Amino acid sequence: MDLTHRPRRLRQDGVRGLVSETSLEPTDLIAPVFVDATTDERRPIESMPGHERVPLEAAVDRVEEVLETGVEAVMLFGVPESKDSEGTRAWADDGVVQEATRRITAETDAYVVTDVCLCEYTDHGHCGTLEGRLRDGSDDGTEGSLQDGSSDGTGDGHVPGEGHSLPEDPSITVDNDATLESLRKIAVSHADAGADMVAPSGMMDGMVGAIREALDAADHEHVPIMSYAAKYESAFYGPFRDAADGAPAFGDRRHYQMDPANAREAVREVALDVEQGADVLMVKPALPYLDIVADVRREFDHPVAAYNVSGEYAMLHAAAEKGWLDLEAVALESLLSIKRAGADLILTYFTEDVASRLTEDD
Repeated sequence: MDLTHRPRRLRQDGVRGLVSETSLEPTDLIAPVFVDATTDERRPIESMPGHERVPLEAAVDRVEEVLETGVEAVMLFGVPESKDSEGTRAWADDGVVQEATRRITAETDAYVVTDVCLCEYTDHGHCGTLEGRLRDGSDDGTEGSLQDGSSDGTGDGHVPGEGHSLPEDPSITVDNDATLESLRKIAVSHADAGADMVAPSGMMDGMVGAIREALDAADHEHVPIMSYAAKYESAFYGPFRDAADGAPAFGDRRHYQMDPANAREAVREVALDVEQGADVLMVKPALPYLDIVADVRREFDHPVAAYNVSGEYAMLHAAAEKGWLDLEAVALESLLSIKRAGADLILTYFTEDVASRLTEDD
């Protein structure tokens, strides 16, 4: 037997680290932060152990906690004090993300990325303006229509307010081009507040180009766009929708988010965002879509981000609580696999735990 080639020679202590092909650093990670305008105290997120919504007054403290682990960037998500059919609080000058951004950029050195979407701000929970037959009230207000009305801000997954009735038609979807106008306003309002980067997540056709044009016209040419370029209609988003009060009140998002069965489509989607001026390309979710991360890395020279989403986080926590997995080990292995697939940046709810461990190891 010829054993000239013995791969185990390079797996010995001392040399193993020297030949390691993938490294993970705290500066590779971005921490999601939820700022809630409806509360004056920190509220744990039941489906995401270790995470909480924080009031506006605690936003700076929350970001300082992230920075102490060696992480340099945060992604801000807002829970507004009220909602309406158009999501107008999303671009309000005194909106929750705008106010949090001002405070965080003034008082910390964090690199602030802001989520640009409407699902947390609309009373129907979809990622934009609904199609005209609902928006215009052209239905007669009987079953299957959604009349005008404002939210009470409960975010309980139902359309609140007198006069609302949920559509029976599951094909009701978002008006793409009308929504682009809202996304323009949101992105500019975030940049005006001091956001270092904006991240449109609604999967509207043309959203990157519309936002780039709006930012440039508002003298924010320096603000980059991290596009959710390949965002799938995934079952792994459940806990996040609890965290951000963003669950659809009816139907689903399959008419604007991507089919989990499709890989080639992702390359086409990403190419369109590149043409429109995207600076960073995100794949979401991460672990079930590592093939997509790898494809995007091969096809494009741009920085690639991957979002290790709430369901990925929650299922590892659930298994660890049962004693079936070592949480620290599987968290680190999960993020290493995302980095190995080609991601340069990782958004993850494990950010602080993993960063703290990496810092200790150093």
